[in-house]
Amino acid sequence: MNSEIDKMEEECGVFGVYTKSEATVIHHMFYGLFALQHRGQESAGVSISKDGKLKTHKAMGLVSHVLDDKTMATLEGNVAIGHVRYSTCGDSNVNNAQPLEGHCKLGQLAIAHNGTLTNAKIVRELLEETGAVFQSTIDSEVILSLTSRKASKGLEQAIVDAINMIQGAYAIVMTVEGKLVGIRDPHGIRPLCLGELKEGEYVLSSESCGLDAVGAKFLRDIAPGEMVIIDENGLKSIKYAERSYNSPCSFEYIYFARPDSTMDGISVYEARYQSGRELWEQQKIEADVVIGVPDSGIPAAIGYSEASGIPYGVGIIKNKYIARTFIVPSQELRERAVAAKLNVLKATVAGKRVVVIDDSLVRGTKTKKLIQQLRDAGAKEIHFKSASPAVKFPCYFGIDTAHRSELIAAQLTTEEIAKQIGADTLDYLNLENLGKSLCDKKYCLGCFNGVYPIYAPMGE
Repeated sequence: MNSEIDKMEEECGVFGVYTKSEATVIHHMFYGLFALQHRGQESAGVSISKDGKLKTHKAMGLVSHVLDDKTMATLEGNVAIGHVRYSTCGDSNVNNAQPLEGHCKLGQLAIAHNGTLTNAKIVRELLEETGAVFQSTIDSEVILSLTSRKASKGLEQAIVDAINMIQGAYAIVMTVEGKLVGIRDPHGIRPLCLGELKEGEYVLSSESCGLDAVGAKFLRDIAPGEMVIIDENGLKSIKYAERSYNSPCSFEYIYFARPDSTMDGISVYEARYQSGRELWEQQKIEADVVIGVPDSGIPAAIGYSEASGIPYGVGIIKNKYIARTFIVPSQELRERAVAAKLNVLKATVAGKRVVVIDDSLVRGTKTKKLIQQLRDAGAKEIHFKSASPAVKFPCYFGIDTAHRSELIAAQLTTEEIAKQIGADTLDYLNLENLGKSLCDKKYCLGCFNGVYPIYAPMGE
């Protein structure tokens, strides 16, 4: 994780479309990936199948840059998969952009993957010892290689055998033999849902907002340990993992997902809103105004305001078009870029006791700068609230987090953190109240309590 980033960062989003005609597929793909753009802004790509033959286009940049009108006019077919990426495993270059394409006994095969394989290094070394050649440094290529090696068993068994050799968190979309395939890991850590455009035409998406973007009806979430195969015969569901249970990533609800998405039956907006209400019940503060840090902190701020009766105000304006701060060449310019991205509305906070609510507090570097901006704008008191528990442990399942030595809550007490970031008080949503906001279902909470649903490589 780059030292300039003070947020958990999602690796990517995946999208897949199967239709009976070619007329709308690439347009569905564009709007689906556009809806998932928040999950990765580094690169984008699509693989589209026409008569079983694949064409792949991918590049660094946003969806709107990668899939311009000229490019889209060259992409024809009735089956397509797509990907938006933020790199957590593998270097940031076009070779590591997805989808990845390969050739095997089954024909041309393309894959797009969200998540991280915890045993990818070991499996890759074993494959290389037997002669496998890799074109990228990302773990997704391991899945491609394993599937190709099992191709003689037929599509279904080849994929099942490959998937049963990997460990970790993953949501996968593939296309091969003119089919669309979707796979979710046995613990449901990474999200994947299914929608229907019309009878016999289906969509797979990391989030339900992708379905909404193309006018698809939400059918259901892909179950943990489930693989679906979609072709001219309809949809086939295969339970490839006997021992599976749902333990989705709690940070999907806290920060990553769009608020208009629903995951595993839980509205992301409602979960964030409820976390704000729980924060008020957890620690009541006398204040004049409640503000949220855009974008993901706003629903929690509204919930806190309504529970407390303290007026909600727009106190921070976000410039969504500012360049990513970590690519700016000097520290002085980086700090200037940070200030340009989040600007304080003085009329809302001047002379007031302010409750500030953000989705999380990871390193504290950006929070410290923001609190200083609020002080400079005339805020009399600043009470900072995190709508998630303290992040004390790294994530190993597809989220870019700092090493534990860089996580502020792993090093300091809450009182010490408050002093370091310049807040009058600091409060984290506790695990019990996080559970209430998530309807007391079982989630992966490893970054908060160090307890992971599957094996994690410790010692980071």
